[in-house]
Amino acid sequence: MLYNKILLKLSGEAFSGDKNNGIDRNTLIFISEEIKKILSLGIKIAVVIGGGNFWRGRSAKEFERITADSIGMLATVMNALAFKEVLLSLNVNAEVFSAVEVPKFTEPLVISKAKKHFEDGSIVIFSGGTGSPFFSTDSAAAMRALDIGAEAILKATLVDGVYDKDPNSFKNAEKYDSITYLEVLNKRLKVLDSTAASLCMDNKLPIHVFKLEKGNILKILNGESLGTIIKEN
Repeated sequence: MLYNKILLKLSGEAFSGDKNNGIDRNTLIFISEEIKKILSLGIKIAVVIGGGNFWRGRSAKEFERITADSIGMLATVMNALAFKEVLLSLNVNAEVFSAVEVPKFTEPLVISKAKKHFEDGSIVIFSGGTGSPFFSTDSAAAMRALDIGAEAILKATLVDGVYDKDPNSFKNAEKYDSITYLEVLNKRLKVLDSTAASLCMDNKLPIHVFKLEKGNILKILNGESLGTIIKEN
């Protein structure tokens, strides 16, 4: 295996499947089954989930930014709880930790406790973003990956990698097989925010960006060239 400890970043939009919003249980079952296969190989997995299937704070211009981001953080908690329920139904141990305090529903984010569950082989689901406004769940993914000692971030998206421009809007968009953190920053590519890119660059944490399809996580772990890798030269 290319990595033994990974953090999987999932967008909230992925949870809605073919729907425009909300949660599609069949999609969660598909993702959970993919994770179960990887877990059976002895790979340790943590997950950070976005909340875009319920709420996108940066798009809610009619709200104050702090309020909009707070709603978004709660949306990630809802997704995490649904994901945990499906994982448990497949006999996969999972724990939800939240950077915002919702003690009736999740464990508070104590890194030492989360890391122990991670090392013991449970799926650790980080919700609540960073716990602060003005940061995306990409930043949360970078922070949590570093917190638990993950060897890479695998970012599952709705497209098959990083492009020089939006492939859904431009037919001549060109895909990168590999790109550096600095290029992502300098070219202002929207694959992840600048805070996440900088954190990963400073700590030499590679990021694999790929399309969420059956078998793709395993292909990356087997070293296949898939999607785009963001790393140093």
